[in-house]
Amino acid sequence: MKLVRVIDTTKCIGCRACVAACMNENFYVPGNPWNFVIEYEVGKFPNVRRVFVPMNCMHCEDPPCKRACDAIGVGAITKNEYGVVLIDYEKCIGCKYCIAVCPYGAPQYIKEIKNLFPGRGKTPYENIPYENRHWTHRKKENTVEKCTFCWHRIEKAIEEGKTHLIGKDPEYTPACDVVCPVRARHFGDINDPNSEVSKIIAKKKATQLKKEYGTRPQVYYVLEGGDY
Repeated sequence: MKLVRVIDTTKCIGCRACVAACMNENFYVPGNPWNFVIEYEVGKFPNVRRVFVPMNCMHCEDPPCKRACDAIGVGAITKNEYGVVLIDYEKCIGCKYCIAVCPYGAPQYIKEIKNLFPGRGKTPYENIPYENRHWTHRKKENTVEKCTFCWHRIEKAIEEGKTHLIGKDPEYTPACDVVCPVRARHFGDINDPNSEVSKIIAKKKATQLKKEYGTRPQVYYVLEGGDY
């Protein structure tokens, strides 16, 4: 099983529900978005329209962040058998080399831990004791964080023997993909030719961003095409 995401930019309406869901699900520090949306205008007046391109970690097959981390002997970044690139906060030394080499702007430096909504107290998620959080949510200052494909949900599916439900059951699917109101986001196993992501990639000729860097990102984008 190799997990990938497909984002259909012809359907995305720029609502940023994915951004909000990720913020609440993954405790990320304000100012350190794991998900963000690039927005721009195309066409010529009066025939213009807005295009929205959601961005997150691409979980590259050959991640430059991991290569940089390994090169200095830290080894805080790993890529597991499911294709998910993860950062170990216990090993990260905050050198920021991963930030410097990432072509997608994914890694975010944690200078200090802040509340999601300063002055309003902590959210229910933030009130979960540190030791009771999944290890990917145990943030530390002076380290780097990024999207994990909601590894805590995927790991649960693996432990419960329900990997066939990844991308289908909300409990075992990344939060950002679950909440999309227009089904512009899809998640699943690209090694399964019958999976939804495999079919969309083939039918809509989904592509990867910045392929010239040789990173082989595992987030695919539909840039044009019809219904599916």
